[in-house]
Formats: sequence, structure tokens, C-alpha cells
Amino acid sequence: MKDEKRKPEETVIVPIAVPQSNPKASYIANKEAIDTAIAQVLDSGWYILGEQVAAFEQEFAAYLGVKYAIGVASGTDALHLALRACGIGPGDSVITVSHTAVATVAAIELVGATPILVDIDPVTFTVDPDRLQKTIKAYDGRLKAIIPVHLYGHPADMPAIMQIARHDNLYVIEDCAQSHGAVINGRKLGQWGHLAAFSFYPTKNLGALGDGGAVVTNDPELADKVRLLREYGWRERYVSSVPGMNSRLDELQAAILRVKLPCLDQGNKRRRQIAHVYNTMLSDSSLVLPQAKEGTHHVYHQYVVRSKQRDDLRAFLKANSVGTLIHYPVPIHLQPAYQRRVAIDTSGLDHTEQACREILSLPMYPEMADEQVRRVCNLVISWCRSNPASV
Repeated sequence: MKDEKRKPEETVIVPIAVPQSNPKASYIANKEAIDTAIAQVLDSGWYILGEQVAAFEQEFAAYLGVKYAIGVASGTDALHLALRACGIGPGDSVITVSHTAVATVAAIELVGATPILVDIDPVTFTVDPDRLQKTIKAYDGRLKAIIPVHLYGHPADMPAIMQIARHDNLYVIEDCAQSHGAVINGRKLGQWGHLAAFSFYPTKNLGALGDGGAVVTNDPELADKVRLLREYGWRERYVSSVPGMNSRLDELQAAILRVKLPCLDQGNKRRRQIAHVYNTMLSDSSLVLPQAKEGTHHVYHQYVVRSKQRDDLRAFLKANSVGTLIHYPVPIHLQPAYQRRVAIDTSGLDHTEQACREILSLPMYPEMADEQVRRVCNLVISWCRSNPASV
């Protein structure tokens, strides 16, 4: 019996997998320096609030152009401690947005205050100053602070917000968790409010390899209060001068952040380059693309598009090995934990609710290869051609 003629082996082309974010890539890019920094901390024998934290605080403050930075355990704690430093607590109210990570609202509740949620500008996804002003008039009384969220790397309208806050004698605490290095009119975020809170979660523009955060300010009294509050209210060890808590940035994370801080501007530049490719290649697509307002320097923590057929696009990209995320699928005022626990803009939150039905975060991280960016764009274009009514 003759042997059957063997068929030539077929070449299988495996599509390039593109994750939505990739914190491991950031570690690999700085592996040698990070490993060395970690080893130095381990060898030092000092692991909490030592030389690495003190040095990072100085370097981060200098980078932002502020006088003080205080390292804490997370971005949520940074907001919490900033609120406490302002004397905000039970019976007080704080205005923020419903379209944000839940940490913003959780921090307000952690101090015992009531969150009041305001609608967003549908272009920038940040607080609408006109709605903010109307809400302040409606909820006058125990209102103490505003937390503008610089979402996706685009600055909120800080000149307008600060003018409103000064008129009504309100504290402003910037939520900078997604906006490391972003700028308005040549002035970095973190300089505008009375305080600002940063997160160093691994996927952030400046990310640690675990949790971490910082509170920054130009006010020496507020800085002193945050330092006291982050470690049990100690001026003298084991003696609490005020009731505090345990929220300390550890030496390992500080050492890692010191390695990565000098790379932040280059990483943001690369994010802007990727966004430029997206903007160019997708300009004729049916998607609504992000826009940066004049005078702002957007750092594209996320590249967020809009489509009324968002879920179909997401499924199509997933089937083609492209990761996406929805930041955020359910506005906070509609989440089970917060329904009937928060107050909302008297005009409603229509822009917020519509955005949450349409937004999609495409892959965005500095280590993305050009080939990966083009692949995502080509897939989106292909989908749009098959779904012409996707806006």
C-alpha cells in the first residue's frame, strides 16, 4: 500500500494580542534599575518611612512644582487624608462627579461627609463648571469642598473651578489619580487646588508595583496635618497629638517610583503619540474620538471613544485578541452601594448616564508597538465599515 501523499503544512498566523493595559511591560522596560533599587531597600534593613520615601517626596514635589508631597498607602487614602486635613467630616457635604472611579466617592464617605454628584462636560468627561455653580446654589449650607476629577488624563477646567470655589469659600482637592504630568496653561495639575491626591496603582501613568499614593500641596499647615494623620497623629513616636491612621507609602514602592519618575514625561509623550495615531487613523470612522481643550496638555491615561454600539465593538475586538475596558460602566449614583446614599445635581446626570452607555477604552500604554496601534485601528475601521450607524 502506497503511503498517502502528505499535505504541506499550513502556516497558521496568530493575531497579535494587544492588552488594554500592560503594567508588566513598564517593569520590563526598567527591570534592571527597579531590581537594583529593590535590592538596595532589602539590604538597607529600613522598610517604612525611610530615605527612599523622603527622597521620592522631594523629587515628586519638585516635578509637580509644589512645595510638599506626602507619600501614603493609596490614592483612596490620599483623598481621605486630604479631606480630613481640611477638617471635613460628619454633617459636611463635598461635590464631585458620578463618572469616576468609586474611590473618589468612597473617600468622601470615609470621612463621614455626604457626596453631592454633578454632571460632566460630555467632551472632556470632567465636571461641568456651569452645573457645578448651579448645584452649589442648590446645596448651600454644609458644603465644604469640591473634588474635580481629571479623568482619563484630561484636566478639569481648573481656572473656572477655582474661581467658583473662591467665591463660595470652598476647599478644592484635585483628584489627579489619572493625570500625572497633565498641564493647563503651562501649569501642572496638582498646583491648582488647596491639595491634590495622586494614585500610583500599577496601571497609572506613574505606577508602582503595588498600591501607593501621595497628597501634594503648597500649604505648610495642610501638609503638616496630612503627615500627622498618615501615621496615627504622631509628632513624638507612640504619642498621638491628633487621632490619625496608618497610611504610609513603603520604602520598596518609593524606590520603584524614584526609578520611574524620570521616565514619566517620556511615557506621557509616547501616550500622546499613540493618541495621535488613533486620532489620525480613526478620523473618518463613525466613532466619537477624544478631544483636548485648548490650553490643556492631555496625558491620555486612557484613550476613550464613544459608540452607541459600544458592546458590539468591544466583542469584535475581543474576538480579534484586542483588549478593551469600560471606565466606568455604571455611574456611582446608580450602583447598588450608593443608591439613595448620595445627593445629585438638581438638573440630573444625563450626560453622565449617556457616557457610561457609550464609552470604550482602547489599548493605551507607552510600551505599545506601532504595529499594535495600527492593528487596533485597522480592526476598528473594519468594524465601523460593517456598522455605519454606530455613533
